[in-house]
Amino acid sequence: MDKDKEFLNNYWQEYEDLIIKGRDDSKIISFRDSIKDTIKTNGKLFFVGNGASASLCSHAATDFTKQAKIESHAFNDHNLITALANDYGYENWVSKAIQYYVKPCDRVIFISVSGNSPNLVNGLKYAKKEKIPNASLTGSNSNNYLNSNSDCSIWVDSKSYNIVESIHTIYLTLIIDLFIGKKTYSVN
Repeated sequence: MDKDKEFLNNYWQEYEDLIIKGRDDSKIISFRDSIKDTIKTNGKLFFVGNGASASLCSHAATDFTKQAKIESHAFNDHNLITALANDYGYENWVSKAIQYYVKPCDRVIFISVSGNSPNLVNGLKYAKKEKIPNASLTGSNSNNYLNSNSDCSIWVDSKSYNIVESIHTIYLTLIIDLFIGKKTYSVN
């Protein structure tokens, strides 16, 4: 077998092992139910992450709002990030954003492959101190800070950034579809 074919077989096998064989439906339902709890209190969802996870936050916030009819926002506006990072330090901008925008009835969802980014860790610490509901999607090591300390978490057992980020996307869109109750629907 040539190297490319072997690489592709191993790559697809990891997805199959993580998504199909290693799936934990109870975690997905629990995550969905935590969002239901937020809706019951008229709360909003706030998504935050770094890099590609920040892009996923935008995607998730848009689709939760538009498709699932759950008001959602992403903390990834460049003005917000750079202003708060400049004034309070990059490691503190998330906790400051939570302080300024999130109410106790809302839920902050942290998305991070490592689960140990200082700005997200400090954001979760602030949320917990203020008793703000929270959740996380992480990967890498299971004992990462976000996975170990979030009210509700989904962890992907991989250190591959691209694979973890792709699976996070699948989980979030699956949860949206759970709210809608079907996988095919009009987006108008």
